[in-house]
Amino acid sequence: MQSEAPTVTYREVLWDWLTTVDHKKIAVMYFIAGTILFLKAGLMALFMRIQLMYPEMTFITGQTYNELLSMHGVVMLFLAATPLLFGFMNFIMPLQIGARDLAFPFLNALAFWIFFFGSFLLTLSWFFGGAPDAGWTAYVPLSGRDYAGTGMDFYVLGLQVSGIGTLIGAINFIVTIINMRAPGMTMMRLPLFVWTTLVSSILIVFAFTPLAAGLLLLMVDRIYGAQIFMPSMEGNVILWQHIFWIFGHPEVYLLVLPAFGIISEVIPAFSHKRLFGYTAMVFATLVIAFLGFMVWAHHMFTVGMGPIANSVFAITTMAIAVPTGIKIFNWLFTMWGGKIVFNTAMLCAASFVPTFVLGGVTGVMVAMAPVTHMYHDTYFVVAHFHYILIGGIVLGMLAGLYYWYPKMFGHKLNETLGKLMFWLYFIGFHLTFFVQHFLGLMGMQRRIQTYLAGQGLDAMNFISTVGTFIMTAGILVLLINIVYSAMTQEQLTVKDPWPARTLEWATNTPVPEYNFAQIPQVRSLDPWFYERVHGDGEMKPAEPLKDIHMPNNSILPFFMALGLGVAGFGFIGINLGMAEAVAYGIVAAGAVLTFGCMLIRSIREDHGRNIPLQDVKRTEGITS
Repeated sequence: MQSEAPTVTYREVLWDWLTTVDHKKIAVMYFIAGTILFLKAGLMALFMRIQLMYPEMTFITGQTYNELLSMHGVVMLFLAATPLLFGFMNFIMPLQIGARDLAFPFLNALAFWIFFFGSFLLTLSWFFGGAPDAGWTAYVPLSGRDYAGTGMDFYVLGLQVSGIGTLIGAINFIVTIINMRAPGMTMMRLPLFVWTTLVSSILIVFAFTPLAAGLLLLMVDRIYGAQIFMPSMEGNVILWQHIFWIFGHPEVYLLVLPAFGIISEVIPAFSHKRLFGYTAMVFATLVIAFLGFMVWAHHMFTVGMGPIANSVFAITTMAIAVPTGIKIFNWLFTMWGGKIVFNTAMLCAASFVPTFVLGGVTGVMVAMAPVTHMYHDTYFVVAHFHYILIGGIVLGMLAGLYYWYPKMFGHKLNETLGKLMFWLYFIGFHLTFFVQHFLGLMGMQRRIQTYLAGQGLDAMNFISTVGTFIMTAGILVLLINIVYSAMTQEQLTVKDPWPARTLEWATNTPVPEYNFAQIPQVRSLDPWFYERVHGDGEMKPAEPLKDIHMPNNSILPFFMALGLGVAGFGFIGINLGMAEAVAYGIVAAGAVLTFGCMLIRSIREDHGRNIPLQDVKRTEGITS
């Protein structure tokens, strides 16, 4: 008589997800949070495009438009693209280097929950007097307390809290890649996605630090009346622009580089060829990261820095096109002569190349300081950075989603719906943003909620808004595909359904808690492909089959992060009209919760747990 499987309650499932330190489950939580925030940012963009569909529309007010504009940029860059990419990094990177988890699983959970509560804190602004309204760049004096309401306090504290989580996560990725590679996995055998994860994480460490400092200074200005950025009190508004863009331009590359890494995995897999020019691709990635810190002031050509400074930053901006061009040609050479399979993942990856090139070409155009006086603050700039961020990064993430979805969730996404999604999104994207180049050249200003009739702007604004609806339909098809495929697609019974080339496809599907029963021995670049062709179709083990040590789950990361969020709300309360004793009491309560959890973590010994050998054999289907 068979024994019944134990019943798992919803409470147990919830507790498991709240306390998990498994990098795969944390990746899924990043995906869920990032998707929700991505849809929120997309909805805000849709509202703005409806407002601009016809001249002198009154769909939303100017103040609401400013809040939607500001939150759209903040959410899309900080709270949607970053966690979605962190989801890929969390799930795929440890598998690609042959590791069982990240170096610090506890910190990995802490990073997610700090990001989550920082995002939640920023979102609360809608319910406490309005969202931030000074643009995602928060230029002072517009973001100072003389002009901006309490929404900017939520901006400052929310980004400070979520940024701590992002910084912790990046440090964890760096340590993992440097120290936890499988035997034989030298640095020059790392998959390109791992390289871009490493370089992006280094960019985060160096770029988020000045942002944190700048936000702290702006908080002191807004809450305590300091004079760092306030012109009326001898402060310097240009200082904020320098601090912000020292972060802001590397931010573009720390988002784009992981998308480059995804494309560098997808194109070889579906071209059935090794990536062309691997070494050149690695060094191009490093050069892009280095030059990314040398170009920040090209956002400031119109502030009066002078011809020498403008020339230096114009030259470095043009120079960054060289390593990017190396990548473009290497992707094309990889496809050249390959047996290309045009599934959804490959369609997204292949279309990424010309789309990103167009964004890069307009980037070189705005790098010319004299010409930027014409482009500045027009829709030409809006079109440029959306071609980089939405046409580039989102297409890269869609390629990665369709490519790695079988490994992450155990079944493929429906290809018919996938191709429908791609064409809707691709056509809608170019309809939305291509015409904006011409709107900018005709003088249409960005950040303006309406325009007058008879200026020649009507038709192209209408086309741009129609394109937004088509692009939105594509994203809705993706969501339908996820639900439909979960209900109809069969669970995979093979490790690698494509076939692919890298190490993540050598482990079982679904991926067991410990990733690899035996840490693999890497003998070549593209190790999984090498063992299929030159070996027996299985990775050679670098250790005997034995008990596997894994970390314990913990609820402490959740409460540590909650404490930071509560403390941040307390500081905001000072400008919300709370009594100082109440506001500082909230700050103190949050600090006690966070530091109390840190104390418990410090004094309580936690040696983890062992998965017995017999359980490992049962999971792996080993009978001997």
